[in-house]
Amino acid sequence: MIAVPFLVGTTLAVGRRGPAGVQARLELPVTTLPEGLAVEAVVRVAADTALDAVLVSVTTAPGVAVVDGPRQRVVALRAGEEVSLSVRVRVLRWGRRAVGPVTVRAVGTGLLLGPEPVTVAAVGVRAVPVGERFAAESPMPQALAHAGSHLSPRPGEGAEFAGIRPFDRGDRPRRVNWRVSLRARELHVTSTRTERSTDVLVLLDSLHDAGRSGGVDGVASSLDVTVRAAAGIAEHYLARGDRVGLVDYGGRFRVLPPAAGRAHRTRILDWLLDTAVDTRGAETPTRLLGPRVIPPRALVLALTPLLDPRAANLLAELRRRGQAVLVVDTLPAAAVEPSRRPLRGLAERLWRLEREELLARLAEIGVPVAGWSGAGSLDAVLADVARMSAAPRALR
Repeated sequence: MIAVPFLVGTTLAVGRRGPAGVQARLELPVTTLPEGLAVEAVVRVAADTALDAVLVSVTTAPGVAVVDGPRQRVVALRAGEEVSLSVRVRVLRWGRRAVGPVTVRAVGTGLLLGPEPVTVAAVGVRAVPVGERFAAESPMPQALAHAGSHLSPRPGEGAEFAGIRPFDRGDRPRRVNWRVSLRARELHVTSTRTERSTDVLVLLDSLHDAGRSGGVDGVASSLDVTVRAAAGIAEHYLARGDRVGLVDYGGRFRVLPPAAGRAHRTRILDWLLDTAVDTRGAETPTRLLGPRVIPPRALVLALTPLLDPRAANLLAELRRRGQAVLVVDTLPAAAVEPSRRPLRGLAERLWRLEREELLARLAEIGVPVAGWSGAGSLDAVLADVARMSAAPRALR
């Protein structure tokens, strides 16, 4: 007697297991969006025959979270009717993400599963990194010959004041500063800086990723800092008319040649999406020193946590070849947590001593290291690099 209700329910469910003809699709308003932004995902479900209950389940890939609306819903469908279900999802971290897949399954009497479920494939989403705000007003160390909006450390025709110096052969009379000349009883001219463009090459160290990524609102790992800093630096220099290129130094050696313009900014953001940690054998420094990869007069901004000696050896070799190199330390302070275990704490202290020694060796060969802290954080270091590049070779 106890099994009679279940037997009746099973019989009714089997009787309704005819071809339901369920159709479903997943729609997103946009497939390219900044990390941290939420979008409304819409699931549209329809059936050829009437169904009392249809279970709709939405799953998300890592890096995507449902912020509004349940992941599972049960709806009733009339014959030929289409029902729309909205779920608000948020992309937590940059990269190539996916929303879905979605599973739609008819539910029989007594919540017994009906025919085979309908699976809707996931929709790919490009979550571009939100660039860390960056601004640098220091003159570029090595400006190129073609005109641009960046200030060169070398004097020449321009509108930016560089100083006052004695008159020399070749100076134009309109440059004479009469007020200073009358006081000094000798001709003096107003010197300006030339407005030139330059090649900026951003070198990304993808050999290691220290720390855990908490998304755009959480704690950032070293790779998060590297990618977001690269996006901010590229946007800054592209806006000033410079050419920006990218090099991914790791097991997946990739190069994006320097270029300028809005279209190149889109290429840079798309290129950064494929940045991933790869500890396999990195390229040897000699292959990176070719003019096709690193232009001779380019400013190299190396974004690295300085956790691998291969990256440090590459930077030292670049400097020995006469390249202007600036290292941006992307290791977050929260990546190395103090340990209460005596042996682990001792190992941590030894590691910090080795790291300080590495920074000192880089400084000795003219490779300054600055921590990343956003806008204006590299101005003082860029000024030092500019002075070294403008100095005579014997003084260097």
